[in-house]
Amino acid sequence: MQGNRRFVDGDRLHPNQDADHRAALAPGQTPFAVLFGCSDSRLAAEIIFDRGLGDLFVVRTAGHVAGSEALGSIEYGVGILGAPVVVVLGHDSCGAVTAASNAYGDGNSPTGFVRDVVERVYPSVLSARAAGTTDVDEIVDVHIKQTTDFLLERSGVLAERVEAGSCAVVGLSYKLSEGTVRLVSAHGPISAQAA
Repeated sequence: MQGNRRFVDGDRLHPNQDADHRAALAPGQTPFAVLFGCSDSRLAAEIIFDRGLGDLFVVRTAGHVAGSEALGSIEYGVGILGAPVVVVLGHDSCGAVTAASNAYGDGNSPTGFVRDVVERVYPSVLSARAAGTTDVDEIVDVHIKQTTDFLLERSGVLAERVEAGSCAVVGLSYKLSEGTVRLVSAHGPISAQAA
């Protein structure tokens, strides 16, 4: 969050991006966070959080949908690399959420593998609609929360670490035009290092 404030204010430090740090990381990594975010090209994690090499273990899929590959990657970041926080990063005007919301409205789903992405977002659209929410950006918040919940339901590694107090899973929403992030959901302790 501190790095995001620097990014928004234009006071970036660009930490951990020099040749000496790169060489020091060659033998191994100890990222302080796993970032599971949307593949949108406007959400470059190291840039919007003003971080550098070795700081974030980044996993990205369209609409931050979690299949077995994404779950395995997230578990690797926490279980093997020891990252104490998992951040689910969504954003306003999300194309995957918009497509799922449109499919709900007109019954037409995209073709190919994009359809798989839409189908994984669809439960969030249904939950939001059942609560009377139709605005895409509000549905994004529902999807972020549902993704954080899903990670804990599906991953025994994450659930055990959160229960033990050694890991947190948080959901953040990024505002494209402003560059800011805000907290949407949280499970477990959030350390000062992760903030």
